[in-house]
This record gives sequence, C-alpha cells and structure tokens, in this order.
Amino acid sequence: MTHAEPAYGLWLLVALNSAVFIMFAFSFFKPATARDWRTFGAFAAFIVALFVEMYGFPLTIYLLSGWLQTKFPNLDIMSHDTGHLWATLLGEKGDPHFGVLHIASYIFLGYGFYLLSTAWNVLYHAQRRHTLAMTGPYARIRHPQYVAFVLILLGFLLQWPTLLTLLMFPILLMMYGRLAITEETEMRAQFGEEFDRYALKTPRFFPRWR
Repeated sequence: MTHAEPAYGLWLLVALNSAVFIMFAFSFFKPATARDWRTFGAFAAFIVALFVEMYGFPLTIYLLSGWLQTKFPNLDIMSHDTGHLWATLLGEKGDPHFGVLHIASYIFLGYGFYLLSTAWNVLYHAQRRHTLAMTGPYARIRHPQYVAFVLILLGFLLQWPTLLTLLMFPILLMMYGRLAITEETEMRAQFGEEFDRYALKTPRFFPRWR
C-alpha cells in the first residue's frame, strides 16, 4: 500500500523534537548533582530513542512488518498513523491523535511536567535553607520528581510504543527506585529522626488518598 508523504527519515524533526522535550524537562528539573545528571541522562536517552523511531527509522515497525501485514493486509505500515501501534493493534478507526489513549497520554505528560516543576521549586528552596523538603508534592510522596519522570515516560509510551522504549521503561523504573533508596539513606544520615518521622507518615511513591 502506498502513502502520499514520507513519514520517516525526517532527521531534522528527530533533532528538534528531542531538543525541545529534553530542554523543557531540563528547565523544570535543573540537575545539579551527579545523581541528578544520571536521572536526567536516562530520561534524555529514552526521549531520543522515542523520536528516532517516530520520525527517523521505524525499527519496531520494520521488525513487526511481516506480522502486521499478515494481520492487517490493507495496512500502510510506513504511514505515520500506523506508528501509533496501540491504535493500530486495537483496530481504532480515524485519526489516532484523537483517540482515547492519545488523550490520556496528554494528561500523563501535562501532569508529569507540572509535578516535576512544582517538586523542583519546593526542593530548591529546601536545599537553600538546608531543611528537609516536606511541603507541596513532598507532603504527599517522598519522591515526586521520580514519579513525574515516570508519568512523562508513560505518556510517551501511550502515544508511540517501541520495542526499545518498552525495554527501557522497566530498567528506568528500577534505576529510579534504587536512586530513591540511595537518596533516602543520605537524607536519613543528614536529618536523622526528622526524616524518619517524615518517612513514617509519607509514602515513597504512591500517595494515600484517605
């Protein structure tokens, strides 16, 4: 099946989109320590891998092309819409950008960036005062910045899943989990019983709704 315009090989779009989202996240996160840079670097690698497949070379589509053509004989596998694999696999009709999953992805992305921004603002002022961050989103969970990154990654996965980013996602989850534990060890050494009381009443990643 043919398509009117090339959907891939658009490397300028790869560079522009990667730069925009990486700089957007950087403006909210503002990494300062080596741990911050590891956190941000892993996120940036995910973003680059995503946009390389979205606009550059569709590795996932290429690897699944035989199966996709068998299951969907009339499918234009090289069109941009087909790259929205969840919509393709679910047999959704119409523009996938207006589908339920795509709209949900915007919610995850929007709230993720909002949480990242508000968490950094609280953490920045706490570090300047040499106090423990316990207000704003830190009043609900101990690691809102890591949760924000995960929400953003989930938002992108709902839009454009690829084999590489699906493989990277659980690795990033484990990485952020280990970084959170390391961070807590340092906070406990610095703040002692104050951190223990805070940790006792504040969940690590999932807020208590009651």
